[in-house]
Amino acid sequence: MSHPAVSVVLPFRNADRFLNEALASIAGQIFKDFEAVLINDDSDDASLAIAKGWCRRDPRFCLIHSSGSGLVDALNSGLDHSRGDWIARMDADDISLPERLEKQLNLALSMGPETVVSCQVESFPDDVVTDGYRMYEKWLNHLIEPEEIKKNLFVESPVPHPTAFYHRESVLSAGGYLERELPEDYELWLRLWNRGFRFSRVPEVLLRWRDHPDRLSRTSSSYSLTSFYRLKAKYLAYVPCMSAKRVLIAGSGQTARRLGKCLQDEGFEIEAFIDPDTDRQGQMLRNRPVTGTVILSEFPEIPVVIATRVPGARDAAREFLEDIGRVEWKDFVVCS
Repeated sequence: MSHPAVSVVLPFRNADRFLNEALASIAGQIFKDFEAVLINDDSDDASLAIAKGWCRRDPRFCLIHSSGSGLVDALNSGLDHSRGDWIARMDADDISLPERLEKQLNLALSMGPETVVSCQVESFPDDVVTDGYRMYEKWLNHLIEPEEIKKNLFVESPVPHPTAFYHRESVLSAGGYLERELPEDYELWLRLWNRGFRFSRVPEVLLRWRDHPDRLSRTSSSYSLTSFYRLKAKYLAYVPCMSAKRVLIAGSGQTARRLGKCLQDEGFEIEAFIDPDTDRQGQMLRNRPVTGTVILSEFPEIPVVIATRVPGARDAAREFLEDIGRVEWKDFVVCS
């Protein structure tokens, strides 16, 4: 029996409100050489019946049950049972547009197996999507080329999980999904980056990304801001300019405070926090001084971590550092 080119890995738990529409969007792909691996993660609603119905109607759909409990186990069960060379992730509440698989596969083949391909997204429904998600959508949709995405790896996760498209064996060789207490997808992207993978994006909206109050990213502590800061602090040490674990932090607000704690927990030495606001200068934060930008000339060899979520402040800090001759990912990293 020949193997399909692509395996769509779709875990579900109590998703009967949206599952049928999600599966219909997979069945409607113009690229036909795929299988859809549906992983039941302890559903007790009508989701299982919906999945079984699709498996009866379409031989490309198959149903398995998670070998453990929770999303990470379900994802790894899906990878283990997939037969395609390439994996397309999909969530049970989203909608893939008809050209998604074809266009992501073409880009992935052009880049090779050590790649993760995403696409642009459109969040919906309008009356539910928050301003924060709209900002995130706008930010990630403008990151297209591998170098752009790499520079922004520590700002936010640049690959929404249901848009991910990657080479199965390459990801399994890297360990598959591992993290259960932190964002499992973001941890995988950072681990793959650290192993030399590149990231790219099809510059078209190929997935409609449903927002609703029950989304895991809204309900699980694994997706809290602190969880993201812990993960970023862990992997920042692998950015070459950060290897000495001695940094200056641009920012002195809540983001800098939280990230600073996580960096210290990972063994980083913070020389100082930098803030152009003279009212904050002279204060202490995490037992380190808050100072002005003059400290940059005193310690030109120490890299800077930009740590702020204030609208406009991140870009202003990046522009300031570039104006004084600092080079992104050589002398500073944006992390918010």
